[in-house]
This record gives sequence, C-alpha cells and structure tokens, in this order.
Amino acid sequence: MMHTLSTRETPSRRRFLGTSLATCTACLLGEARGLEAAAAESRFQYCAFTKFLQSLSFDELADTIAELGFHGIEGAIRPGGHVEPERVEEDLPRLHKALQQRGLEVAIMASDINRLDQPHTKSVLQTAANLGISMYRMAYFRYDLTQPVVKQLDDIRRGLDDLIEFGAKLGITAVYQNHSGTTLLGAPIWDLYELVKNHSPDHFGVALDIGHTTVEGGICWPIHVNLMEPYLRAIYVKDFQWNDRHIEWIPLGEGRIDPEFFAWLKKSDFSGPISVHVEYLGRAGAADHVKALRHDIATLKNWLE
Repeated sequence: MMHTLSTRETPSRRRFLGTSLATCTACLLGEARGLEAAAAESRFQYCAFTKFLQSLSFDELADTIAELGFHGIEGAIRPGGHVEPERVEEDLPRLHKALQQRGLEVAIMASDINRLDQPHTKSVLQTAANLGISMYRMAYFRYDLTQPVVKQLDDIRRGLDDLIEFGAKLGITAVYQNHSGTTLLGAPIWDLYELVKNHSPDHFGVALDIGHTTVEGGICWPIHVNLMEPYLRAIYVKDFQWNDRHIEWIPLGEGRIDPEFFAWLKKSDFSGPISVHVEYLGRAGAADHVKALRHDIATLKNWLE
C-alpha cells in the first residue's frame, strides 16, 4: 500500500517547529548581542608598543600581537627599530602585510622625526601614508637650560609648521608624547599645549602618557588632562613607583597611576589608540615582554571594560 505524507501538523511536529523557531531566535539574539559587544569593545583601539619585541620576525610579531588580543602595534620605524628609515619603502610594506593578514595594523608609527629636513623624513611619511597608516609619534625635543626656555619653545614651534603641513597633505597626523625629565619639552604639559594649540588636532595632536603625566603632576593629573583633552589623539599607558628619588617602572596596576583616570577615559569621547608601554623589564627577552604585555593588557581592559 502506498502511503502519502500528510500536511497536517502533529503535536510532535508542532513541538519541533516551536523548538526550532526558539533556537533560531536565540541564535539571532545571541548574534546581535555579540555584535553589540564587539562594537562596544572596539571603541578603544588597543595597541602594543613593540620596541622590545624586535627580535621577532614580522610574522612572529603579528602572530604574537594577535594572540594577546591587541588591535595593532605602535611600531618603531626609526634607527634601530623594526624598520630602518633608509629601508622604509622595502620593509614597512612587509610589516604592514604581516599585520594586515591577521586583522591588525600599525596604529601608531614611532619615529625619530621632528623636522621636515631630516634625512628620510619625506619617504617615511609618504610610505606610511600610502599604506593607510594615519598617525606617527614624533621624536622629542630637549631644552638647553643655559638658555631661556620660552625663546627655545617659540623657535621649536615655528620650525614645526612645514612638517605639520607636509603630513596634513598626506593625511597622516603627528603626535607628541609627553615625557618626564629635567630637560624634555612636554614634561610640564603647559609647553606642549603651547606647541599644539594653533594646529588642528587632525594634523598635530598629543599622545598623553599618563605615567609620565603622573610623575610630573602627581595628583593634579586632572588639570593636565583637562588642558590636553581637545588635542588627545592617543593615550600611552605605563605605571611606576618612587624608589628614593628615582622613577621605577613597574607592572600596570601596581604603582602610582590613578585608576580614576581610566574612569574618566570611559566617560570621555576619546576613541583613539591606547598604547601599552612595558618599560620595566629592561633588556629582558621577548618571551618575558610578551608575558608582561599579557598582564598589562588584562589590567587595562579590566579598568576600561
């Protein structure tokens, strides 16, 4: 006898359809929540300053940074760095490709550039811009304390115009990192404000190092942050403690850096790269620095997420 399939729904069929619909709905909701979580997580662009990982090949570096959960690197494109300036046209595309294949990028290019007439400046910036790298960290300036500081600052500011204009035409932003120290421009913060205030932050901005800011400003870091906020293009993260009168860099979360800075950061409109700087291991090997980066990025994400 030939049997025909009935289109009539049995109780078991209805249960199956109901279960399937519920499962699909749950999957769609889960996917939507996952996308929302990913979007929320991607507000900040976490990158690793890879100065101490230069013993790794480009592929090894890219694999390591991806595994650690960063979005990219702050890579040293300067003498002694990942890429030597005279080889930028050959080697920077190789580094960029290795990162891009893992969904990463050069978020910030750490350079030795602070004048347009330096050797290789134009080729370094042009090559970086052609690859879509949108930000480079300048080399720092030092004061001669036998001469008036204000006049030196005025001279430096005037000398930057050509460099900033050249980068603006390429679509690459210069950022200046504040350091702590007795002769470094940017240590007291007010002088860095004088350097950037007459430029668009799209062309010239600040990479605010909260470690150095706290060394120099202590508990008045909110004033410094308030002053720099309109010009913030990147945040640099490191921690320290005082050892007698000397600074000792230590793992993030174990020192003087105020977690309230990161509470402020969460509430702010800042959405640029946050670069993790491991400075407390000296010349230890790559494996130790990878372990330190793992610790510090976990601490940072705990504060921000």
